[in-house]
Amino acid sequence: MLTIEFNDASQTEPCECCGGVTTSLTRFVYKDGDAHAIYYVRFVDNHEDRIAQAAVSLGEWGESGNPSLRTSFALQIRDGGENYEIMVRDAGDSPWNDVEIIGAMLDRAEALAHPWIDEVFHITDHMLLEDEPLMAYLADSSV
Repeated sequence: MLTIEFNDASQTEPCECCGGVTTSLTRFVYKDGDAHAIYYVRFVDNHEDRIAQAAVSLGEWGESGNPSLRTSFALQIRDGGENYEIMVRDAGDSPWNDVEIIGAMLDRAEALAHPWIDEVFHITDHMLLEDEPLMAYLADSSV
């Protein structure tokens, strides 16, 4: 069973292209009570296209884990009308492509072939059902 630890969202300087507020989320994911994954999400309130950038990192997140035992996946999430759309992106497209703590970030082709990709999508399912700031943003509600 997956559970997510929700911390307060952080808001940073205005977006360079539109002046909107950038919101960043950092979430810890537990599987059956054990550290399992971490994910980051970033979105800007003024962007008309309502696209959220995300990164999911899986691997050894216990106390003795280190980044060499983790793999991260670059994602883009948006509301596609009846369903959310999750796109796996290349590492270079991610704002977290050089964050060492989340492990090596895969490019799209590598990520889609990786044995953990189904778990990444399982985590995104939980994100889109439980992470209220993300859901509100994608629904174009007040964030």
